Amino acid sequence: MKRTIIDPSQLELNEKVVSIKRVTKVVKGGRNMRFTALVVVGDGNGHVGAGLGKAAEIPEAIRKGKEDAMKKLIEVKLDENNSITHDTTGKHTGASVLLKRSPEGTGVIAGGPARNVCELAGIKNIRTKSLGSNNKQNVVLATINALSQLKSPEEVARLRGKSVEEILG
Repeated sequence: MKRTIIDPSQLELNEKVVSIKRVTKVVKGGRNMRFTALVVVGDGNGHVGAGLGKAAEIPEAIRKGKEDAMKKLIEVKLDENNSITHDTTGKHTGASVLLKRSPEGTGVIAGGPARNVCELAGIKNIRTKSLGSNNKQNVVLATINALSQLKSPEEVARLRGKSVEEILG
């Protein structure tokens, strides 16, 4: 997975908290409570990232998750009707996510975690199907994995040594 480094300071990023979990560790003196926040950030224009933050308080966990997500931004290739350029599947541990391109007017047909990623990436027309695990963290990371595999028609044409018209048919 090739990742281009994107400077988050130049982007107008929105954040969405996908899940907050309370984690308890039993120690000698009792129970130790902490919080884990899964946060997705994106500019709605082809950049998206996800991160995990852990802290004793919820706002601090969310802040850490946002910082982590900003470090892991990827660029998403979109076509003329704000859909993805081709169908793809992403995997992360037990979760698989199938992304299918759609014509104008379809909207975002996706379950919770995958929907958050698609909306923040700026995708307006897409169909998704979550296969395997329904763990929110793994579904988010599988969706980002699928989006990072996308190639534009120009890239495919260059790799195959053909023109864009031959690739698109």
